[in-house]
Amino acid sequence: MKRTLTVVFAVLATLGSAPAAQATPRASLVLLGDSYASGTGAGAYQDGTAGNCWRSTNSYGELVADQLRTQGRLRSFVNASCSGATTADLSRPFKNRPAQLDSLRRNTNLVLLTAGTNDIGYATYGGQCIQSDCTGAPTQAVLAKLPQMRGNVTGLLTEIRKRSPYARVIVVGYGRQVSTSDNPPGATLDPVCGNGILTAAERREGNEVTEGLDATLRLAVADARRKYVNVTYASPFDRPDLFDGHALCEAGSPFLRGFDALAPGQEGPEAVFHPNQQGQAALAALVRA
Repeated sequence: MKRTLTVVFAVLATLGSAPAAQATPRASLVLLGDSYASGTGAGAYQDGTAGNCWRSTNSYGELVADQLRTQGRLRSFVNASCSGATTADLSRPFKNRPAQLDSLRRNTNLVLLTAGTNDIGYATYGGQCIQSDCTGAPTQAVLAKLPQMRGNVTGLLTEIRKRSPYARVIVVGYGRQVSTSDNPPGATLDPVCGNGILTAAERREGNEVTEGLDATLRLAVADARRKYVNVTYASPFDRPDLFDGHALCEAGSPFLRGFDALAPGQEGPEAVFHPNQQGQAALAALVRA
């Protein structure tokens, strides 16, 4: 009789533990943000998004969703990102599409976000660096907008928490677009690195802006955490093993588009200084870590 009871209890214990052993946390994931989030420059655009939101199936958010789906850990996924969006644009219709924040639900538990550069006119600044001279006053003008961007991003994060109070938010940074030094000798580089296009002074001041942008996002995330937002900052600057040597005008294979984006049949100026397919894959690895 004792042996029979022991077997019965063992079977019941096994049955009782099976659901817990098989339970896997599943993500209700929403991707929000601008061109870095949408994957402008990474190719393979979703139907109807080329020329406007540029939503690439190679974007870091899509890659993270694919991995979660393969692991059986994805409950739902919405890609609401759109090229050109400011932080304010996320809360209103933009490019004939619904407000990005309207994709959030109370049960959303994971949000990936890249936003902020359109608040400071970063793309316009980059264009000026290529076409004329962005040193001096143009650089200072962009740097002067960073405190306001900090407040904008903090406000956006608190709004995300209001709409999705149980969500973990990962803010993904922009990293470095161009090397800080002269071209490496003998390396095959994109034409954007050619003589007279990006001077040494422009590279130096441009990277001051890049580093200021990264520092500002860190501060915004810290501000939001003090407001009880469950947010983490994933910065390419924190993973030199992934990103060092892969900016434009460096010896490694570039993670960003340069003048190759201006060739016939390519995306055009919107994709210059944006991650290519390899760059988006590196951002996805950054998020997974």
